Amino acid sequence: MVAGYQRPEVFSHISEIRNYIESKDPLLPNAIVLAFDQRVRFVPTEGGESSYSRWGTLIIPLTNSDEVTTKPGLIVDGQQRAAAIREARIDSFPICATAFITGDDKEQREQFILVNSTKPLPKGLIYELLPTTEMKLPTLLERRRFPAQLLSRLNSDSGSPLKGKIKTPTTPSGVVQDNSILKMLENSLSDGVLYRFRDSATNNPDVESMLHIVKSFWCAAASVFPKAWGLPPAKSRLMHGAGIVAMGYLMDAIGERIRDSGAPREEHFRQDLLPLVDVCRWTDGYWDFGPGVKRKWNEVQNTPKDIQMLTNYLMVQYKALVWSRPQ
Repeated sequence: MVAGYQRPEVFSHISEIRNYIESKDPLLPNAIVLAFDQRVRFVPTEGGESSYSRWGTLIIPLTNSDEVTTKPGLIVDGQQRAAAIREARIDSFPICATAFITGDDKEQREQFILVNSTKPLPKGLIYELLPTTEMKLPTLLERRRFPAQLLSRLNSDSGSPLKGKIKTPTTPSGVVQDNSILKMLENSLSDGVLYRFRDSATNNPDVESMLHIVKSFWCAAASVFPKAWGLPPAKSRLMHGAGIVAMGYLMDAIGERIRDSGAPREEHFRQDLLPLVDVCRWTDGYWDFGPGVKRKWNEVQNTPKDIQMLTNYLMVQYKALVWSRPQ
């Protein structure tokens, strides 16, 4: 059944679906789409007709041959799901199927293009919905579910300096891209200051302590850099993706410096950020990234290279101006 113009099987995708199918109470409500040739017949049931549908029996001739060309149908959409069900360690699994009968290869290809070119959901909407889910998700979404929960709180809690400032489908007026906040949180959760509050043994992270740290840091950033705070990214690189991610690494560095003093507070962050005021160019001037490397403030882009360059610069300045200072 799986051949022709079908896309190649993506084994990582199949594995994700298979793991979900093998989990508790799985559900695949979206139908696979089949294209049958004219050997398949639909025999309507007498008296079962309405203005928009007919009852009947679909007669599919079976063949003992393994040759794909002898099969009466092809999967137009749903190959990865079908392969996952085939590989899953289960006795059976019901799925919905939609089919059409045609003897024209052209129509089969046209339908393949149509069903595989639909516009996916915006990632921002998916990320905004993640905190409300409990089901097993594909690895990438599973990894982003907890950061998305923190993001949601940062964007809605009354005491958050980022309240309403994170741009999401339901907060379109926000100035900071949600993906930038997610990256900042993911980095810190991986091996930064927030990592210390993850209880991997019980899988019960200390959400409130994490939020307190992030809110305290950005409250401090807002007070230390007031002219750059709250502006659109085009007018302030502090609110730009590069600035958000780079400042996240700085948050982790400050947390590490005062590790022996416990969880960092807003005043800790403010004291450590103040010496950096004169070396930051969030809204005007030129960043001095080293010999022969000067960049106008708004030439720093949200690319891995520029993010790394800005991060390295802030870390060098922080270690030179603050790190060796007595706590």
